[in-house]
Amino acid sequence: MALFSIIVLFFLLLLLLLFIPVTACIDSVSNQYYIRIHGLVKVSIEEDKAEIFRVRLAVFFFNFYLYPLRRKKRKNRHSENKKKVSKSKKRMHFKTALRLIRSFKIKRFYLDIDTGNCILNAKLYPVFALVKYNGANCNINFQGRNQLVLVLRNRPLDIIKSFINF
Repeated sequence: MALFSIIVLFFLLLLLLLFIPVTACIDSVSNQYYIRIHGLVKVSIEEDKAEIFRVRLAVFFFNFYLYPLRRKKRKNRHSENKKKVSKSKKRMHFKTALRLIRSFKIKRFYLDIDTGNCILNAKLYPVFALVKYNGANCNINFQGRNQLVLVLRNRPLDIIKSFINF
């Protein structure tokens, strides 16, 4: 009976994890770049003085810092003549990739750019006005500001459903 209840709790936990939202954020205004599974994990990229950047991994109440640009020490292993077996790469079909992209929901989008070329800015101004008229918050400026705010949300269940062909 106890084993049965543990198995049921495990599957309920697994089912709950399928419905927890996953948020990805790119915010150049406040320098926040992260992917978060609500209530469980948050992986963010932060600026660092010693290195260029560091990756902060927050799991529950614990914080871990990873430095991906540091050189790793190699272990002295004698390399034997090993034959490399080439594996065939399985590529994602275009329709599957399109369904995967469509499964994401855009929660917030703001784009404010300056190309640095005033002629190109003037040519892009009507295009951005048309895009803004259709609902996107896109601006072009002549003041040298470049800003992007993009917040995407998805659920693991929707990602899995995008890979299944109907």
